[in-house]
This record gives sequence, structure tokens and C-alpha cells, in this order.
Amino acid sequence: MSAARSVRTLLATGLVAGITVAGLAAPAVAAAPPAKPSHAATQQALDAAVAEGVPGAVAQARDGRSRWSGTAGERKSADRFRVGSITKTFTATVLLQLQAEGRLDLDDPVEKWLPGVVRGHGNDGRKITIRQLLNHTSGIYNYTDDPALQEKIFGPGFLRHRYDTWTPKQIVAVAMAHKPDFAPGTDWKYSNTNFALAGMVVEKVTGRPYGKEIENRIIKPLKLRATSVPGTDSRLPEPNSRAYSKLTRETGGPTYDVTELNPSIASAAGEMISDSNDLQTFYRALLKGRLLPAAGMREMTDTVQISPDLPGVGYGLGLMRQKLSCGKEVWGHNGGIHGSHSEARATRNGEYSIAANFNADWTGDTQKLVEAEFCGTAPTKR
Repeated sequence: MSAARSVRTLLATGLVAGITVAGLAAPAVAAAPPAKPSHAATQQALDAAVAEGVPGAVAQARDGRSRWSGTAGERKSADRFRVGSITKTFTATVLLQLQAEGRLDLDDPVEKWLPGVVRGHGNDGRKITIRQLLNHTSGIYNYTDDPALQEKIFGPGFLRHRYDTWTPKQIVAVAMAHKPDFAPGTDWKYSNTNFALAGMVVEKVTGRPYGKEIENRIIKPLKLRATSVPGTDSRLPEPNSRAYSKLTRETGGPTYDVTELNPSIASAAGEMISDSNDLQTFYRALLKGRLLPAAGMREMTDTVQISPDLPGVGYGLGLMRQKLSCGKEVWGHNGGIHGSHSEARATRNGEYSIAANFNADWTGDTQKLVEAEFCGTAPTKR
């Protein structure tokens, strides 16, 4: 697998390590987008995804006060779904709020808040900062890459272990059994372990679980009625459509209903549930400065390049910047977890946004929906 392909796969699949889903596309020359979005290309992209094997697709776009929803296959516009790594933006926002309150500094070493947790096999929390956790420059091994865990959680073993409870310490311990990928601050690599640790820091600083802080600081103030941090609850709230997986790298073979699962395996890296409307409300509020002071937003949007092969993509603090094929710049995150692949993107001023979900993890490319909505680019037939 090439370096560029590896980066795209990591970002697109989020927690679903080992299950291949297409992801971010490098910028390319394209025709100028229409002045006003018609959403026709986005609906075409939804229909094309279902034609290519996605059971169901849903998207919503908002431009100022106008709102458009589209579905294809077995989906409803109000469906709730597991958002996977989009959780990371919520977690990072809480840590930036805590910094603004003077309760921590993002340049604190991880060891200050989690003594002895990041140790062993060359890992050293004294040399890694909270900031490096949030922008994936820590070098800490991604626990969802662990072969034994992949077999147990993402492969056929899922059917036996889908209701198992995992603590953040257990998750981090999986990563600590591996050497770091690089010295802190010398490179970039996506690691879900970073955000499992970030959630632990939130709990240490506040005395409350990271999920409770997200509820009190973001979900309740923004009135995100479809958004939750489920903890160990395996149920997906109504309304929803079923979630499906092959539980293998292969695209053939049987399809399994993976709707119910204990999301503690995802922790602060990807456990949350939401819908397309709430996700847009969150990102629009964030980018408009309603959740963080100006200084915090400057830090959050200070990006590092993730790969020379993807010059238009940068990663800030739990937030991605992407330059699309038509030249437009959008901010947000994507996320994958069993049977679910989600996107949420918005312009920097928070006025124009899209959020979408496919209820499958082995096929479909949600990035095409982003290109379609912002650039008016309809997907080409294979």
C-alpha cells in the first residue's frame, strides 16, 4: 500500500482498521462550481453510492438558512448513526475550552496528567504534549492497528465480542505494547490512541468522564437532540437504519448486521452518535467561534501537513482542513466505525456545510459527496 493510499485509508476508516473504504482525494483541476448550490450533484452521488453497493446513504446540506436533505436506498433523512472519528473534534474542543479556562495547557506533557500511563517499549509521556495528541504528531502506535485486536474486534471475532466493555486504560495498554512510530513532533500519523488518552486527560482535569463534559459543554448548549455519548450502551437510538459490515478486508462474502455494539472500544476517539443536522450545527457553531475564544480557534486551525502526496490536506487539533478540486477550502472530519462511514465539512466561516453517512464500511466514498456539494461535481460512472 502506498503512503498516500495509507493516509487516505486511515482518515476515511477512522476506527474501522483493516476494512478498506475510499477516502480523501488529492486536489485536481476541475470546472468552476455553480454560483448557487443546486444539490443535484450531491443527490447523484448518493444514488451512485447505492448503485455501487452501499445499502443506504443520507446527506444534509445547509447554506445560510436554507436546508436540503437527500437520501438513497434504505435511509431516512432523520436517521441517527455512529459518527466514529468525528468524535475527535468534540473531544479536542473540550480540551481547548479547559485551556481557555486556565485548567491545563496544551503544551503540558501527558505525564503531568496521566503519570506512568504512556510508558514501555520506548513510549514516554514526559516527552509528549497534549497538543501532539490532538494533532497526531505524538508518534504513539494506533491501537486499532494491532493485529490481535483487529481479529477480535473488526474481524469475525466481532460477533463474539461485540458487547465487550473496554476501558481507556485497556485500549492504551494495547498501544503501549508497541514501539512508537516516530519520535514526538518529528512526523505525522493518525492514531486513535491519541484521543483515547485525550479523553483520559479530560477526566483527570475535571473529575468527570469526557462524555459528560461533551454533554455539558457542547450537546446541551447547542441543543443537539440527536447527539449522544453512549458509553457502554450498545443500542442505536431511533430513528435509524441498520448498519452493515463484511467483517473482512474482502468485499465479497456474507454481510452482517453490526448495528448493535458496545462503543467503549472507540472511547474518546470515536464513540459518539449523531445525525446529519446536529453534526452541521456543531461544526457551524465551532467555526463561527461560539464554542471557543479566538485564540483557541487559531490553535485548533493551525494545521500540520499529513502527507507530501496530499498537499491540500492539513490536520489541526481534531479538525481537518481540505482544499477541494474546485479550489474551495472546507473544514471538518470524517469517521468510520462498524457499519458506518460519515463526513462533516463546512466552510471556514461556518455558513455552508454538509454532513452525510453511509450505513456500510466496505464500499462507498463519502468524499464524493463533499466534492459534489461544494464543487458541483457529479460522480463518474465506472
